[in-house]
Amino acid sequence: MSEIQERIPQHRHCVNCGKAFTGPGQYCSDQCKEAAGREVKGKLKKLAGIWLAIVVATIVLVLLVR
Repeated sequence: MSEIQERIPQHRHCVNCGKAFTGPGQYCSDQCKEAAGREVKGKLKKLAGIWLAIVVATIVLVLLVR
C-alpha cells in the first residue's frame, strides 16, 4: 500500500439525480429539488387514481350482487 493516499472530500449524493455535491440539503440544485417535487406529485396523483378506481369498482360490484 502506498504511503500517499488520495482522500475523497466529504460529500453527499443528490436524492434526485445521484450526483455528488458538497453543502447542505438533499439536492444538488434547485432544478433537482423541483424535478423531485413534480415526480412526487405525479406519483401521488397516480396513486389517488388507483384508489378511486378500486373504490368505484367495489361499489359497482356490491350494487351488482344485490
